[in-house]
Amino acid sequence: MSHEVLLTIGMFGGLVLAIMLGVSLGFAMGGIAVISALIMWGPGGLMPIVAGVFNYMWMLLLAAVPLFIFIGVALSKSKIAEDMYETFYLWSGSLRGGLAVGSCGFAAALSAMTGNCSASTVTTGLVGIPPMRQKGYQDSIIFGTIGSAGTLGILIPPSITLIVIGMMTGQSIGKLFAGGLTAGLFILLGFILYILVLAWIKPEACPALDEAVSFRRKIRSLAAVILPILIMIAILGTIFLGIATPTEAASVGAIAVVLAVIIRGEFNWKFIKEVSYSTATITGMVLWIMFGASGFVAVYSGGGGVYFVQDLLSGTEMNPWMLFIMMNLFVFILGMFLDPMGIILLCLPIFYPIILELKFDPIWFGVIFQINLCMGYLTPPFGYNLFYIKSLAPEAEMKLIYKSVLPFIAIMLVCTIIMILFPDIILFLPKILVTN
Repeated sequence: MSHEVLLTIGMFGGLVLAIMLGVSLGFAMGGIAVISALIMWGPGGLMPIVAGVFNYMWMLLLAAVPLFIFIGVALSKSKIAEDMYETFYLWSGSLRGGLAVGSCGFAAALSAMTGNCSASTVTTGLVGIPPMRQKGYQDSIIFGTIGSAGTLGILIPPSITLIVIGMMTGQSIGKLFAGGLTAGLFILLGFILYILVLAWIKPEACPALDEAVSFRRKIRSLAAVILPILIMIAILGTIFLGIATPTEAASVGAIAVVLAVIIRGEFNWKFIKEVSYSTATITGMVLWIMFGASGFVAVYSGGGGVYFVQDLLSGTEMNPWMLFIMMNLFVFILGMFLDPMGIILLCLPIFYPIILELKFDPIWFGVIFQINLCMGYLTPPFGYNLFYIKSLAPEAEMKLIYKSVLPFIAIMLVCTIIMILFPDIILFLPKILVTN
């Protein structure tokens, strides 16, 4: 058995074992990297790990990560999200299945301001579950809607993971954002169509509001979306128009959120303390995963593992499309067990050169890769959004939560296949926009 095969089995087998034992992903990858380096090269072999970590620490783009996390945390701590949901509630509730449709739209809007799944899923659940239950919606519809729409938080920009994909591949983050936006809206449309068809077939599963809402009240409710729209324009508009880089846009967005909270009279010492603590905690978790993964990849690459896998894949006589499907299937399966950030840092150094060699569009591949990560948030047994929903509804059985998301995973798979067959669904916006 060759050295590279032993290295692959040892490092990835050790990683799986560490995760099964409950070790945090960042420390599991970092620990396996250190042990492997010591076995292969001795103490001097630790230098590639240090170099890999410092390489990330000096990346200016990495500054966008805590800023986008700050935006998401600040929105979740303020009442901006609650008021925005009220608007979606009033405008869509009179439609059969309308509260679920409104929750999808609300989660997408949150995604366009926060860039992460936890903020969009938890916030949507906190404000959306009580009214939907009150109006008689079935729990399977509630959990499926909130879990699936919330997962778009890492697809619809400003997505933190798309930023990391851009960093890893050297591709334009603005173009990845543009592709992620069209893909996210396409999948969102699939969710909405499913809910409307289900409401037509089974009206008792997601009934319409039984109270009339005046048009004047609906118009007045639109005031609640003014500040969120301005925040989205501050972030996405500056990126898509080429005015700012993602890091600069994140700074502008953070300032816009703070100003919005001040205007609403919610800015106080308690708000500053809670937002700062949560931002530091989440940022630390993300960065440790990045640092651990960078060390893991550095050691695996230094031992010849990356080139071994690349040669193994590219050296086969397999059809390029079969290779493409195999890579995405591998990412999909990993998503059932690992954090998206770890998957990006582990897989992209191996897959990206092969994608370039096969002449696939790198922006298109990056977005498809990201959609697989989104599905990973929903797939049992360890999909993050499944446990977010459980925390929001502790009385619900995990079996019910698993069943509730299955139709939405199927919709995402169908939408992904369509976007693979028709790449311009993803690429038409990146082609026309001036982006960074």
